[in-house]
Amino acid sequence: MAERNGSERVGWAQAVLLDDPEFLRGIVERTLQVILEEEMTAHLGAGRYERGEGRTGYRNGAKPRTLTTRVGTLELRVPQDRDGTFSTELFARYQRSEQALVATLMEMYVQGVSTRKVAAITEELCGTSVSKSQVSAVVGRLDPELAAWRSRPLTAAAYPYLAVDARYEHARVDGRVVSLGVLIVAGVRDDGRREILAVEEADTESEATYHALFTRLKDRGVRGVELVTSDDHRGLKAAIERHFQGASWQRCQVHFGRNLRGMVGAKHRGRLGEELRSIFAATTPAQARAAARACAQGWRSSHPQVAVKLETEIEDCLACAAFPAAHRPRIRTTNGVERLNQELKRRTRVVRIFPNREALARLTTALAMEQSEEWVSGRRYLDMDPFWEDRRRPNVPVPLAAAAD
Repeated sequence: MAERNGSERVGWAQAVLLDDPEFLRGIVERTLQVILEEEMTAHLGAGRYERGEGRTGYRNGAKPRTLTTRVGTLELRVPQDRDGTFSTELFARYQRSEQALVATLMEMYVQGVSTRKVAAITEELCGTSVSKSQVSAVVGRLDPELAAWRSRPLTAAAYPYLAVDARYEHARVDGRVVSLGVLIVAGVRDDGRREILAVEEADTESEATYHALFTRLKDRGVRGVELVTSDDHRGLKAAIERHFQGASWQRCQVHFGRNLRGMVGAKHRGRLGEELRSIFAATTPAQARAAARACAQGWRSSHPQVAVKLETEIEDCLACAAFPAAHRPRIRTTNGVERLNQELKRRTRVVRIFPNREALARLTTALAMEQSEEWVSGRRYLDMDPFWEDRRRPNVPVPLAAAAD
């Protein structure tokens, strides 16, 4: 119970740091110190000066540690144990993305393109003497680590499920503010764990950009793809067909439903949404098709375009029906990467316009890296045993370095 409560408080504290820049620094500092002490208590199985059979070790003082956040620099004391086995979760996650965000704000400040809000936050975090050398120092620490993660080998035996999504951010390029795409690919590995496989910036969404993205993914080790879920982007679909021959394409049901509801007036959207949910909740493809035909027939007289779209495009939304029933709720949409998109939106709303492409890549990569680490180290996303029952489970490939030897 103590371990669970400690973990919940860590999550709460991280949310405070990231969401509320007005939170008083002193309160945050004292709260985080309490959380560090509780983490140590959970690690040792006993509180300070507490005796008990469940105790697994003893405290051994504390070491100072600073944590730079958007509410300022916090001075904390990290508890130590005699065996040196204690490791806090408090600093590990979000530290990279905090540094990436600070670096972005510093660049904007130095280049004179920041808003008053950005300038105020930067001065609070870094002081009023921010220089290009400071920016270079922060960037120099972050960029090699992020670049290595973006190009890392992908060593799972297979990646049966992929989800591809994109969002747009504004950045200054050649003196102009332009819209840049952020392309994200997430995958479910053969062991059922999720991983962010790629996050890349692109001038536009096109077959060429997705072709380049998928080429790099395959070069890094992506294999064994059985299903790719995405929206109905023509260039993306063409690239999927080209690179993942034999794999099925699942049109995101959420995107399809949103597009279809946009074809009717507001007073009809609730009814159409209910009918779509009944189609997607069908237990067999035959039942889903029958429900789609009935739905199309019901709208044919009043909204013939809805009927035509249902009849011609619903099949693309039902590809997930060929896979285990327990997997379908998680492979039928691109919602699996929605949390990452929400994080991107929450962080980038502070920046609004990135000072350059590199700053955009830095922050998006840091966030993707953190999310991927959380997924890989957490609970399995899917039980893959039903998937492999009628398929031959692939062997784990030989690591690239070992193969070279």
